[in-house]
Amino acid sequence: MKNKSEKTTYGIIGLGRFGSALALELAQSGAELLVIDKEEEKVREMREYTENAFVVRSLDRKSLSETGIQNCDVVAVCIGEHIDTSILTTLDLVDMGIPKVVAKANSAEHGEILKKLGAEVVYPERDMAVRLASRLENSRVLDSMQLSEKINISKLLIPDCAVGKTVVEMDFRSKFDLNIIAVENNGSVIENIKPDYVFRKGDVLFLSGGKGGMLKLSEWIEKND
Repeated sequence: MKNKSEKTTYGIIGLGRFGSALALELAQSGAELLVIDKEEEKVREMREYTENAFVVRSLDRKSLSETGIQNCDVVAVCIGEHIDTSILTTLDLVDMGIPKVVAKANSAEHGEILKKLGAEVVYPERDMAVRLASRLENSRVLDSMQLSEKINISKLLIPDCAVGKTVVEMDFRSKFDLNIIAVENNGSVIENIKPDYVFRKGDVLFLSGGKGGMLKLSEWIEKND
């Protein structure tokens, strides 16, 4: 693995479902990638996408260093199910001085420990559940992404009751505490939404705001659609 360069380099430790999916996304985006797993078959599959794929049976500091992972800009520890290994590996990576260490956690307690070690923590299963719940609560929500505990980005198919109305008339901000980021229609995306924009059938709105705002909007649609 080469030393740091202008291009961000990524390391993935653990090629389970989450780690493999993350590695493939990064590889397909053209990122420079180093992957590690204890299973030869998983590593062999990843060699199609990166030459820096290593079988490492024991994730001790010496073994990690031999792969060159300390030269990565970002390393993701995707072994949340083995809590002791996850914690020790994260500690070693932080001590190595890697600029950004991201660690998968499978519980709040696990996450708190990882945070105290200096890692950025992700909860893949919880985040997926939040997105699914948002979609189930409102069938018009095409997708939802949680940015923080208070802010979501949601894709909403415009309801019939809003078609023909302007942004000012709908007034999502004051009525529902939601902001329109963009509007998509037939593959065309409008990012600068003017107050006199008239909503059309088929419009997909990109809205930012809290879960409460989306629920309030959902209730309004049920009453008016």
